[in-house]
Amino acid sequence: MKRLRPMPPAQLDADARALYDRINAGPRGASMLDDQGALVGPFNAMLLSPALGDPLQELGAAIRYRSSMTDRCRELAILIVAAHWSSTFELQVHEKIATGLGFTDAQLAAVRTGEPLALEDPEEAAVLRVTRALVTNGDLGDEEYTLLPAPALFELTTLTGYYATLALQLRVFRV
Repeated sequence: MKRLRPMPPAQLDADARALYDRINAGPRGASMLDDQGALVGPFNAMLLSPALGDPLQELGAAIRYRSSMTDRCRELAILIVAAHWSSTFELQVHEKIATGLGFTDAQLAAVRTGEPLALEDPEEAAVLRVTRALVTNGDLGDEEYTLLPAPALFELTTLTGYYATLALQLRVFRV
C-alpha cells in the first residue's frame, strides 16, 4: 500500500511547485506524471523537501543525460542496482529503456536474477562486473578497480549510490 499520496500541482506550496515545474520541464517531462498531473516514482517524494529534492533530481539528470557513459552502460548499471534492491518501479521504467537500446529479454532476466551474463562489448562487460561488485560488496577489489578508467569509476559509483538512494525511498514510501 502506498504511503505517500500523489501531490497534484495545485496542492503544492511555492517551493514544491517550483521543483515540480523544473522536473516537468526537463527531459523526463510528462512521462513522470500520473493522470492527475502529480509526479510519480521517486519524484513525488522529492517534493516533500524541495531543498533536498532539487539537488537530488539534478544529480539524477546529470547521471542520465550528461555523463560520459554510453546509454547501454548506464541502463545496465541502473538495472543492476534496481535488481539488487528489488526496486520494481526502477526495474519497470529502465527495462523499457534498455529494451529500446537492444537488450534482450534473456539479458534483462539475467540482470534481474544476478545470473552470469556474457556481453560482447568489453565496456558493458566491465560495467556489469564492477556494478555487481559495488552492490554486493560496497567496494571494489584491485582487479575490478582496474577494469574502468578513474573518471568512469567516479560516474559509476555516483550512479550506483544515486539509484540505491532512489530504491530505498521508493521502498519506504511504497511506490
